[in-house]
Amino acid sequence: MSNLPIVFKEVLQLTNLGIGQQSIGFATLTMESEKYICIRETTPDENNNVVIIDTDNPSQILRKQIKADAAIMNPKEPILALKVGSLIQLISIEQKMKLKSYQMAENLEFWKWISPNILALVTPTAVYHWAKEGTSEPVKMFDRHPHLQNTQIINYRSDSTQQWLVLVAIHQVDGHVAGRIQLYSVEKSISQSIEGHAACFANYMAPGATRPSILFAISSRTPAASKVLVLEVSKGDGPNFVKKSSDVFYPPDVGANDFPVAMQISDKYEVIYMITKLGYIHLFDLSTASLIYRNRISSESIFVTSFQETTNGIVCVNRKGQVLSVSIDDNNIIPYICNVLNNYDLAISMASKNNLPGAEGLLQGQFERLFAQGQYKEAAKVAADSPGTILRNLQTIQRFQAVQAPPNGQPSPLLQYFGMLLEKGKLNKVESLELVRPVLQQGKKQFLEKWLTDDKLECSEQLGDEVRQHDRKLALSIYYRSGSSDKAIALYAEAGEYDKIIAYSKKINYTPDYMFLLTRLAPINPAGATEFAIKLVKDENGPLVDPLQVVELFSSRNLIGETSSFLFSILTENRPQDANLQTKLLELNLIHAPQTADQIMGSQKFTHYNRVRIGNLCEKAGLYQRALEHYTDLTDIKRVLTVAGSMVNQEFLVSYFGTINPEDRMECMRDFLRTNPRQYLQLVVAVAIRYTDDFTPESIIQMFENFRLFEGLYLYLTQIVVTSQSPEVHFKYIEAAAKSGQIKEVERMCRDSNYYDPEKTRDFLKEAKLSDQLPLIIVCDRYQFISDLTSYLYKNNLNKYIEVYVQKINPANTPMVVGALLDLDCQEDYLRNLIASVRNMCPADTLVEQVEKRNRLKLLLPWLEARVSESNIEPAVHNALAKVYIDSNKNPEAFLIHDQFYDSKVVGKYCEKRDPYLSFVAYKRGLCDYELIEVTNKNALFKNQARYLVERQDQDLWAYVLSDQNEYKRSLIDQVVQTALPETTNAQEVASTVQAFMDADLPNELIELLEKIVIEGKEFRTATELQNLLVLTAIRADKSRVMDYINKLENFDGSRIATVAIEGGLFEEAFFIYKKFGFNVEAIDVLLNNINSIERAYDFADRVNQIEVYSKLGSAQLRADMVKESIESFIKANEIDKYQEVITAAERANCYEELVKFLQMCRKKIKEPVIESELIYSYAKIDKLAEMEDFINSPNSAHIQVVGDRCFDAGLFEAAKILFTNISNFSRLTSCLVKLGQFQQAVDSARKANSTKTWKEVSAACIDAKEFRLAQVCGLFIIVHGDELEELIKQYEDRGYFNELISLLESGLASERAHVGMFTELATLYSKYKEEKLMEHLKLYYSRLNVPKVIKACQANQQWPELTYLYIHYDEHDNAVNTMINHSIEAWDHTLFKETIPKVAKLDLYYTAIQFYLEEQPLLINDLLTVMSPRIEHARAVNLIRSLGHLPLVKPYLVSAAEQHNVAAINEALNELYVEEEDYESLRASIDANANFGTIALAQKLEKHELLEFRRIAAYLYKKNNRWAQSVELSKKDRLYKDAIQSAADSKNPALTEELLNFFVEESNHAAFAACLYTCYDFVKPDVVLELAWRNNIINHAFPYIIQYVKEINTNVSTLMDDLKARQKKSEEEKEQQHIEATTYQPDFNNLSYGYAATGGMLALPPATGMYNQQQQQQFNTQSYNNNYNQYGGF
Repeated sequence: MSNLPIVFKEVLQLTNLGIGQQSIGFATLTMESEKYICIRETTPDENNNVVIIDTDNPSQILRKQIKADAAIMNPKEPILALKVGSLIQLISIEQKMKLKSYQMAENLEFWKWISPNILALVTPTAVYHWAKEGTSEPVKMFDRHPHLQNTQIINYRSDSTQQWLVLVAIHQVDGHVAGRIQLYSVEKSISQSIEGHAACFANYMAPGATRPSILFAISSRTPAASKVLVLEVSKGDGPNFVKKSSDVFYPPDVGANDFPVAMQISDKYEVIYMITKLGYIHLFDLSTASLIYRNRISSESIFVTSFQETTNGIVCVNRKGQVLSVSIDDNNIIPYICNVLNNYDLAISMASKNNLPGAEGLLQGQFERLFAQGQYKEAAKVAADSPGTILRNLQTIQRFQAVQAPPNGQPSPLLQYFGMLLEKGKLNKVESLELVRPVLQQGKKQFLEKWLTDDKLECSEQLGDEVRQHDRKLALSIYYRSGSSDKAIALYAEAGEYDKIIAYSKKINYTPDYMFLLTRLAPINPAGATEFAIKLVKDENGPLVDPLQVVELFSSRNLIGETSSFLFSILTENRPQDANLQTKLLELNLIHAPQTADQIMGSQKFTHYNRVRIGNLCEKAGLYQRALEHYTDLTDIKRVLTVAGSMVNQEFLVSYFGTINPEDRMECMRDFLRTNPRQYLQLVVAVAIRYTDDFTPESIIQMFENFRLFEGLYLYLTQIVVTSQSPEVHFKYIEAAAKSGQIKEVERMCRDSNYYDPEKTRDFLKEAKLSDQLPLIIVCDRYQFISDLTSYLYKNNLNKYIEVYVQKINPANTPMVVGALLDLDCQEDYLRNLIASVRNMCPADTLVEQVEKRNRLKLLLPWLEARVSESNIEPAVHNALAKVYIDSNKNPEAFLIHDQFYDSKVVGKYCEKRDPYLSFVAYKRGLCDYELIEVTNKNALFKNQARYLVERQDQDLWAYVLSDQNEYKRSLIDQVVQTALPETTNAQEVASTVQAFMDADLPNELIELLEKIVIEGKEFRTATELQNLLVLTAIRADKSRVMDYINKLENFDGSRIATVAIEGGLFEEAFFIYKKFGFNVEAIDVLLNNINSIERAYDFADRVNQIEVYSKLGSAQLRADMVKESIESFIKANEIDKYQEVITAAERANCYEELVKFLQMCRKKIKEPVIESELIYSYAKIDKLAEMEDFINSPNSAHIQVVGDRCFDAGLFEAAKILFTNISNFSRLTSCLVKLGQFQQAVDSARKANSTKTWKEVSAACIDAKEFRLAQVCGLFIIVHGDELEELIKQYEDRGYFNELISLLESGLASERAHVGMFTELATLYSKYKEEKLMEHLKLYYSRLNVPKVIKACQANQQWPELTYLYIHYDEHDNAVNTMINHSIEAWDHTLFKETIPKVAKLDLYYTAIQFYLEEQPLLINDLLTVMSPRIEHARAVNLIRSLGHLPLVKPYLVSAAEQHNVAAINEALNELYVEEEDYESLRASIDANANFGTIALAQKLEKHELLEFRRIAAYLYKKNNRWAQSVELSKKDRLYKDAIQSAADSKNPALTEELLNFFVEESNHAAFAACLYTCYDFVKPDVVLELAWRNNIINHAFPYIIQYVKEINTNVSTLMDDLKARQKKSEEEKEQQHIEATTYQPDFNNLSYGYAATGGMLALPPATGMYNQQQQQQFNTQSYNNNYNQYGGF
């Protein structure tokens, strides 16, 4: 199998994913691509699901409950197409929304996605394309060919351009499956019918072509032949494709049953994959149609395929649910073609096209053979077509170069070879270089340019170097393509194309020295350098050079304009980090171009520069305005204003004052006013107005008032008073305007302002005594100071203003003026004239009120009469005139009756105490009901009141007077009954009055009233309504009179009265009325429903003998549970409408015999399912099963299912069995058989029902009956449904049948539909009841378990080894470790523990494990620590072990950890062990190896140790921590003088050394004294040594030191003298050299390699004489000094 040319594997097994076998078929499963498989499944409970499987993640199955006829997934996107009836929908699964839908007019026979955006729809007559995007409807592409009618469509394909379409169908012909294909050209709109079973399109690139051809492949099988045909349907730009065909072999054992079902073509390999129905795959070469491979890949039939893009193969699904994949094996295909097929041409062709291994020897041999035969063109073609570098190498080129060119002018073999290579594609590096060299030598650069344009050459640095000598531009292109950055940048720089350097450098991620490039460019091309610098700084990824360096570079070369341009270009944003650059820009322009600087500052683009520095420069440049903008110190500001205040624009100054704090601003304004108020008044006013929000208006007002500048105050307040709401501001504005003579403005302000203080303003205007009193009048008028105004004007003899006010300004206030004048005792004549002059402009009510209040109403009589004569209709005028007439008794009643405009309430009230009757007249005229009632009641005018009420016909008013609260009600009723109502002949008035009495609930009074009208009167004796009312009132008030009225009256409404009588409980009277008027049905209703006498009703029915009456009687009998009698009555009435009630009652009374008769009568009239169903049920109840069976076998409309359910519920199982058998309801039939104990028949019936619910029912019954064999049969159909498994298990467990349950589940595991729940539940049962089988089950089926559930079971049953196993395999290593620790006896295993502990997530478990091992397995602790060492916190581990007292036990771990980790806790623990073991050598080695521990603490501990070596280690530790004194002291105590001397020398402390010398002198240890002098030579002072030696007579021991010291002094002095002489000599030589150079040196500015240009613009002069030598001399001296110092270890 390893040598096969294909890779064959099973991708998925759908049944393992829970897909039922019945759902795997052509009608239910679709696969449009390798990504999605869509299945439409129907579950046993008849729920329809759509299952979507993503083959990349098959475990995450998407199952949606959707009722659809078909479903298909988009090949690329999660978009589902659904067909429901004739409706087609596109649904986005991710967005969970409908994208579009369409209602098909025809049935949809087949559909397929031909691209991710186009869904093809095939109907019985045509093919449509429906775009996924937009809202378009399906577009008709073509009509189906007649040959494809009555066929089954199995496929539809299109080419890549969708210009060629093919429809594939099959049908039965003479016992075999025939195929028919319709090929359609969109461009030509024509179809062709072809015989075939499968077809597809391919893009084929012919040799030498640049545009592919479209090939059409078709496969067919007929009784005569089986072929594969490949032909060209759309030509590219290459040679014509010759039609190819090949026979297809079918094994004899398959007969005629096999045929092609699908074809897929790999454009990459140019291979046709053909799948047959019985699972055979055929591979054909596309270009030759020759067979490559054939084999059977599936024993089941394959019904759907798709192209597999990931492998360039084919994926398919068979009936068994296997998803199979077949693709080309790159490593074996060529050897297979060579060794098995012996088709070397095909092998070479395929290997060349796809760069496949396996044909190297063939190609090499073929090349050698052709080359040896002199067939150079054919050999060149073989080499050009060879994959890789098998033949395309330098050796091949050299061989072609060695061949001489033909003499007949034909191209040389080398050119033919290169021609082949160029025709085939791109040349490699060697080929490109070897081709370009001769072309360049011949000067044919145009060929090189074309090859580069066509991407025929592989660019390299060597190729660029070769081309550079001939064409720099082409070389640059080659460098660029090959990534030779240094060479490319060098070329760009040579060409001056600096801007391209940036793009190129960024593209290849290379950073050249840009400042060097700028330095070279600036003196040559300043503008170019500026542009280049700008691009460098403004690079999108950040500046590539420091802008300050660029500025310094340009400034040093006096490129002022370029510097300014550069800075302005890069400072596009106002950023704080650019402060220095902003300052530099402004400095340059203020010094050299002040106007430009002014424009820059005017743009306000920069704000972060040094403002003080720029302000000073602006002042020096004469830009005073800009200087003020930058100054913040008040002294500077005043200085500028003093010097150039008049030279600065006033608008700017106003704006500028906004930048000054308010206190300084106020001070400046006061200075302006104090210095020259006239000159600066306008400025101060403008500033005050602009910044009024920064001041209080009061402060500004006070400033102007202090200088008595009311004009300025007026100008200031003119601007702010518009927006101000301050009363003081508005008042001051009025005051300033008045004092400035602006009377019109005062008048306007008084009229328009709403904020000034009116009283204050009024008082000011009075005191001001203006020439025009209009402002005062306006104020007083607006704020109602009318009395004050009138008094002021009258007392000051300004009567004309009073007249002007009331006549022109506000006539409405005339009443108040008149009132004030009356209070001032003004003459009446003046007042009459004043009032008359106002005429009708004066409000009458207010004027009357003012005058009436002062008892001067007659004063207005002329004015009132004048108003009435002018047709004035104001109520106030007429009210006042009425009052005057009433008081003067001028025929008031006539006025009150005829005048239409006075207010009745006002005048009526006015008349109440003067004349009550006039008050009644006024109230009556105005319909003032309640006022009229009140005045008539008070004055006993009841007759007038009664007549008014009858005429008024107001029910609310009647209710008011007839209420019990009215103490005059009886007097009023008497007048109504005796006078008012008898007088009237108006029926409406009578009706209204009667209604009022009824509403007032006065029945007795109403009866009295009605008897007087109806019985005693004549006008309304025959009135039906009144008769009805009389009887109804009697029913309510006096039932004893009712029967008498019924007998006397003839015109009342009997039906209505009877109804009311029934409501009033007068049933006999009602029955009498119905009988009197012949209402028999209503009469029997009274007998039945009111009198409740069925006997009387039965007699009454017999007398009248009416069907309706019998119907009523039957209903009543039915209600009284007289079922048999009611059925008899209904039969007499021939009544079937209440059959439902009869059925219910009969069932309740168990009267099924009578019910059968009734239902038979009903069935003769109507054919209702309910009636027939009840008839069947009645037969069943009375055990007439034969009649029932005959009935259901005859035509009927009964609900047999419902009746069967009722029989089942009622326990009539035999009857239910007959009924369910009749309708083939096997589910319910099974239930009946279960109830009858017929279990075997029940199982057989359950198989036919095939319902989970039915199987559950039978299973439960069999379990209860202990029919375990049958129960297991049922259980096997139940356990495959995960939702039902738990309930079934509970049934077995509740009854204690554990072994039977386990046996059931063990049997179910062999099922193809076995699922995770079954394995899980079996594991749980093993855990509970058969623990010995649990571990084996876990190991066998771990991958199919619900592990958390099994873990829970194992926890509950304390199965610790199994629990540990589950935790480890479920990657819950923390829990596994905890389980082994907590239950170590059963669960712990050292090897398993070691493997698990490094995988835990909770680090605390490490320390728990350490403690556990120390307590239970101490000998294995080091092994455990070795495993945990990479992850544990060593300090914490050591502390834990120390606290448990087991530190010596882990010494191997400590030693190992100390070597790997320099941790203080480990080092201290290890040192502690060494001390305890008195192992000073190991301790010393540990201290030297690891210094991370508490050295001082250890030293303090060791200095008291009883062993000398440990105290010596303490001194050593003190020395390592620079505690030299303690180290020396400890060594002195132990007489370790060598250690003490070495510590003193290492300390380099002269004081410590002198102290040690004194100690040795005191101890008379002269040898140690001498040794200390030698060792500490560098730190001992000579005078101290000589003093100690001389004073203690040990000069001999000091002589070695003295000799060395004298020698060193002598050597140093000699060295210094030599150096001094050398310096003097050198100085003289340098002076002489400088003199010579000063007289002869002239710099050469034209020398590019030495001078100004070569250094980027900095003048390169010779170095100063002696400068370099001084540095060199200094180095020499230092070196000599160091050498002298080290020569003897000291000076």
